[in-house]
Amino acid sequence: MASDKRINIDEPRWDQSTYWGRAKHFFVTTNPLNLLCTSEELDKSKDVVTRYRRGETLTDLSEDDLWRAKSIYDSAFHPDTGEKMVLIGRMSAQVPMNMTITGCMLTFYKSTQAVVFWQWFNQSFNAVVNYSNRSGDSPISVSQLATSYVLATGGALGTALGLNSLVKKAPPLIGRLVPFVAVAAANCVNIPMMRMKELREGILITGADGTRFGSSTEAARSGIFQVVLSRVAMAVPSMGIRASFYTTVQSITTASICFAA
Repeated sequence: MASDKRINIDEPRWDQSTYWGRAKHFFVTTNPLNLLCTSEELDKSKDVVTRYRRGETLTDLSEDDLWRAKSIYDSAFHPDTGEKMVLIGRMSAQVPMNMTITGCMLTFYKSTQAVVFWQWFNQSFNAVVNYSNRSGDSPISVSQLATSYVLATGGALGTALGLNSLVKKAPPLIGRLVPFVAVAAANCVNIPMMRMKELREGILITGADGTRFGSSTEAARSGIFQVVLSRVAMAVPSMGIRASFYTTVQSITTASICFAA
């Protein structure tokens, strides 16, 4: 790659002012195929990114090769600390892990043991993701992480078990929506607890050129509130709409069997 064509790899490859530019960026960031990269491939991508950031000219790499190395690096290494994240804590693990957990929560929602296990598993997975992707400027202490984990797990279990006992005689769709409500309740506890330091001390405010202006608790509250809403909204298609789909398919299947009989 010629030195007069240097690329700013610390900015997204695609225009983030457009929907498709943002979509392409996140498709690459969460690409599950990056989970299959070997340790050698991960270390090579880190070496490429590190050398390029130092200003070295990598004549043996094309532009696509450079971006490929950057996407692999971003999928496995923490952006602030540079440490390699555990496998299930990486952004590339989000799709397969969440699909599996969501499917199991919606399928095994009647048994108390299954509800306890999958709600616990989901919150344990969330704790790993939160720790792996913690902020370098506002690190999460072990005690804060443990408190958040216990409260979120307790909130999810209490909500799920309590609602399950109340909706035993309700239509099947209501029962299938219990995991969604439990996850929403856990997010309302987990996210503010994980970001308690920002709520108390504020988050860093910077200009477009990276100039630091100071910290703002108001920005922290606004940002965290938006994160909670987005987390709940993100669960609607996979847990709310899918629950309705499962229930409809089940009723059609049952009706077909009864008709055939």
